[in-house]
Amino acid sequence: MKRALGELESTIMDRMWSYRRPASVRDVLEDLRRERETAYTTVMTVMDKLHTKGLLRRESVGRAYVYEPVASKEAYTAELMRHALASSGNQAATLVHFLERLTPEEATALEAALQVIPPKTARS
Repeated sequence: MKRALGELESTIMDRMWSYRRPASVRDVLEDLRRERETAYTTVMTVMDKLHTKGLLRRESVGRAYVYEPVASKEAYTAELMRHALASSGNQAATLVHFLERLTPEEATALEAALQVIPPKTARS
């Protein structure tokens, strides 16, 4: 099963998704240092791991890399949800438990999403 991101991985991915442009390790480091002291090599290592995991793509620019997310945060979250559902022993029961716990705002979002996606027809 796909694992959720670690705390620093998640923080870095949130920053990368918010930029909406490629960013270097130095860009991310400077952003992170507004909130906490972090070493350049730590950020570089985590971004390299995110690249290895397929979450960031990178391009060499001079002596450094610039990174950008492979997919949107929404697409990544949807993939985590799909993996969780696929790994459950009983998908119907899992969905029922999920739906029972929706907040009114989440239920409204689900209803809106179901209006966007046409129902799939059964295949014979």
